[in-house]
Amino acid sequence: MIKVGIIGATGYAGNEIVRLLLEHKEAEIVWYGSRSYINKKYADIYQNFFKLVDAKCMDDNMEFLAEEADVIFTATPQGLCASLINEEILSKTKIIDLSADFRLKDVATYEKWYGIAHKAPQFIKEAVYGLCEINREQVKGARLVANPGCYPTCSTLSIYPLLKEGLIDPATIIIDAKSGTSGAGRGAKVDNLFCEVNENIKAYGVASHRHTPEIEEQLGYACGQKVLLNFTPHLIPMNRGILITAYASLTKKVSYEDVKAAYDKYYEKEAFVRVLEKDVCPQTKWVEGSNFVDVNFKIDERTGRVIMMGAMDNLVKGAAGQAVQNMNLMFGLKETEGLMKVPMCP
Repeated sequence: MIKVGIIGATGYAGNEIVRLLLEHKEAEIVWYGSRSYINKKYADIYQNFFKLVDAKCMDDNMEFLAEEADVIFTATPQGLCASLINEEILSKTKIIDLSADFRLKDVATYEKWYGIAHKAPQFIKEAVYGLCEINREQVKGARLVANPGCYPTCSTLSIYPLLKEGLIDPATIIIDAKSGTSGAGRGAKVDNLFCEVNENIKAYGVASHRHTPEIEEQLGYACGQKVLLNFTPHLIPMNRGILITAYASLTKKVSYEDVKAAYDKYYEKEAFVRVLEKDVCPQTKWVEGSNFVDVNFKIDERTGRVIMMGAMDNLVKGAAGQAVQNMNLMFGLKETEGLMKVPMCP
């Protein structure tokens, strides 16, 4: 059994890791870390685990945890993992970090967009960006994985095949994104109160959202050049889900079959990326609670553009599920272990 430690187990992403791992045949959680709830029973914080989890929350002593766990998930705010990690820890255990600490390869870019000094830049080059469908082989040999952000996961997977195949102009990409409120975390914020969110939709982080450089960097790898794009996220009144609608100019005249072949080339054998039938638009309700990403496209012959769409659960494929998927790869397990949950409906 893989012994698992979770630092940040009482946030929404940490809670989701617990939910997934309780049904994982090869993993055992040995550490429920939470600074806010030390010595409090985990099931008292999340009553859905009543009579399922008897453990109490512990601190974030990563040095001690490295002796106890084969892998540590850090579902924590930006900066914490980088402040705790060191070579001794990485020599004893593997780390899957759900924050942005090791996603961006340029320290200056990280510090500019996140507004904090990076405390472990020596590990940035080594860290593998854990988008399994693209970096699978690198993840397998990693000891430090940067779990991708939710918006970047859905955006990249929706756009990647067409950019990789040179079918769209990278200078013309515009991404419109919508997310449920769980994407903002469990901390109390006025903007996330029921009365503020209910019966409302709003754009936020316009031209300034910190996932922008992450999306640009990953799409840049796909096309082999620097990508500069517009990314606008919106908050919508639901718990879970991300919907991406992206636009780009085509580089040549293409048919539906041409574009479909590009998606199939990269995703036909993927367990978690589902390319939908013609004219079927992705919907968040059909991926909720699952690790699936539904993608599709529509060619606009009138404008010479293509609309690329994606839907996924921000807490599963956008956070915890992807983290478990990375763990499975790192330990040579079946990639789908613990993750083949049918989306919930309603």
